[in-house]
Amino acid sequence: MLIARVMCALALGFAVAIPAFAHGPTPQKAEEKITIGAPPANVWAALKAFGDVSWHPGIKKAEASGGNEAGATRTITLESGDLVEGLDEYNDAEMFYGYRLSTEDVEVLPVSFYSATIAVAPSGDGSEVTWISRFYRGDTSNFPPDHLNDEAAVKAMTSFMQEGLKGLKAKVEGGG
Repeated sequence: MLIARVMCALALGFAVAIPAFAHGPTPQKAEEKITIGAPPANVWAALKAFGDVSWHPGIKKAEASGGNEAGATRTITLESGDLVEGLDEYNDAEMFYGYRLSTEDVEVLPVSFYSATIAVAPSGDGSEVTWISRFYRGDTSNFPPDHLNDEAAVKAMTSFMQEGLKGLKAKVEGGG
């Protein structure tokens, strides 16, 4: 009887412990905000065309189709290659849109998937732009290499968003 109890306890222990070591990736999040010294309508005017990301200095080229309608796509070219994104929702009146990564390339950005929203809101005498992204690391296996792990994904996505928001601020405030 004692042996049976010990065996049951061991079996239960292994059943609980093994999944703890064999978990997959957890969703990550980056949220960046910037205050821009211009009315929300002016900021939105620079940001609102899904296919026009000329405000982001890290994007070398963008090709788009579908305008600002759900289902529109854009291919953005970064220094290291291309990513394809799809527009999920667009609200001109509330000044925001949401999109997702459609075609990944972990050599371009070390994430396997992302979805994001970017929104403009009044803030004092100017505007606040909020960019939120949820994503998974580039390698979704249990033991990713350092350049494709959670830390690398968060660092790359945060840097990409910060660079874009600084570019947007410079464009709007500089009149460019």
